Amino acid sequence: MTDAPPADAPFAASTVLALLRAAERRLAGAGLPEPRREAVRVYASVVGTSPSAVWLARREPAPPEAAVRLARAVERRATGAPVAYAVGTAAFRTLELTVDARVLIPRPETEGLVERVLAWAARTDRWGLAADIGTGSGCIALSLAVEGRFARIVATDHSPDALAVAGENLRSVVPATPVELREGDLLWALGARPMDVIVSNPPYVTVEEWERLEPGVRDHEPRLALVGGPDGLRHTEALLRAARGALRPGGLLALEVDCRRAAQTHALACGLGWRAARLEEDLFGRPRYLLATREDE
Repeated sequence: MTDAPPADAPFAASTVLALLRAAERRLAGAGLPEPRREAVRVYASVVGTSPSAVWLARREPAPPEAAVRLARAVERRATGAPVAYAVGTAAFRTLELTVDARVLIPRPETEGLVERVLAWAARTDRWGLAADIGTGSGCIALSLAVEGRFARIVATDHSPDALAVAGENLRSVVPATPVELREGDLLWALGARPMDVIVSNPPYVTVEEWERLEPGVRDHEPRLALVGGPDGLRHTEALLRAARGALRPGGLLALEVDCRRAAQTHALACGLGWRAARLEEDLFGRPRYLLATREDE
C-alpha cells in the first residue's frame, strides 16, 4: 500500500484505506503475522464483502458504522481471537451465521458433509425427518433446511449455550423447512420417532492432539466441541452404536471423521453391524466422511 495515509491516522478515518492502515498498526503492535493481510480480511468480514472488493474500494469514504465495528473486531483479533469470533460471523455454504466462543467455527470440510446428505436424499428421494446431532451454530441443520426438501429437521446439542447461538441463527435464516432445537446428549433427545437421516460432526480430536492445537483454536474454541476422549472416537463410537436403532430401514448415518483415524472408524462401523458403511474424501483428497445406511432387517 504505497499510497497509505500518515501513520497516525485514527480509526475514525475518512477513507477505507485509512481504516485499513489503522487496523494494520494495531494488529502489528499485537504481534500478529501479516497484519496488513489480517486488516483487509477483518474489514471484509465486517462489511460483508471480499478482500479484493475492499482493495478496489480503498479510496472511497469509510462508512462511520464500519469504523466502529472494525475497531471492536480488531481489538478482539489483537487478543488472539479467531477472525470469525472477532467479527461475530462465519460463512457456511449459502449462509452467514452468527458465531462466538460458545460454538465451534464452521469449517469448509463440514460443507462437504452437507453436500453428501443432500445428494443422498435427492438420489433416494428420502426427504422425511433429519436429525443434526451436536448442532453447535446450527450450520448443518440450517443448510439442510435451506437447500433440501426435508419435512422436518431436529437439531440437538448438549450445550444450552450452543443452542442459544443456533436459535439466533434460526431466527435470522427463517428456513421454509421447520427446524426444531432440542437440548440433549447424542441421540436421546430424538425420542422414539425414527429418522430418515442422522448427520453429525462429532468431536474427534484426542486429548493429546488438543493440547498441541494452535492457540487460536485451543484457547478460544469450545473444548467440548473438539475433544472426543483419549482416542478421539468416544462420540463417534456412541453414534455408531445407537444410530441404527434411531433410523428407519434404509436410512442414512453421515458422520464427519478425522482423516487420521478414518480407516479405524470404518472398521469400527463394520464391526458394529454397518455392512454398507463407506468412506468418502474431502476436497483435499483426505478420507473425511463416513456414510452408512441401515439395511432392512
